[in-house]
Amino acid sequence: MLIELVVDSIRVHVRNYERVVVLREKDADRYLPIWIGWNEANAIASRLNEVTAPRPQTHDLLWNVLAELGATVSSVVVNDMSNDIFYARIHLEQNGRTLEIDCRPSDAIALAVRAEVPIYVEAAVLDDHGKTLDATGIVEEGGEGRASRVTPEELEKLSAFQDFISSLDLDDLGKAKRQED
Repeated sequence: MLIELVVDSIRVHVRNYERVVVLREKDADRYLPIWIGWNEANAIASRLNEVTAPRPQTHDLLWNVLAELGATVSSVVVNDMSNDIFYARIHLEQNGRTLEIDCRPSDAIALAVRAEVPIYVEAAVLDDHGKTLDATGIVEEGGEGRASRVTPEELEKLSAFQDFISSLDLDDLGKAKRQED
């Protein structure tokens, strides 16, 4: 089963300047944070902020090539996570054929915002790696859809993510802002 996501925000970690794209479940308050590269963060943010580069950037080039070949992007799907790495697929239509192309989620998202198509996640991926926030801190979704408090040991294992969460301005997290901090 696929669940639709929207780009909630792109954040910059205040200590190490790494970027993370925060995807939010379209009809709920579950979030899927994905650490991404600087170039991909800029590619997503520039499109969301309607900033145009004087020359086509990599994701613009891909979008232009697909258009010239008569292919259209129908959706992108974050379909797996293995060894702390997310995986995605771009779904294309060309001359009556449906194609699926393996790619990094950051590239899929950058293309999706250009094509203005849905971003989906496999339900199992969101169930296992989605996050919710409450007034007292992080709540992590359990594999069976039940929320459970994250233990101190788990937080230690996720220290980079914990540092990132600590740097967030939670007052604006629920708002569908499209910005780069």
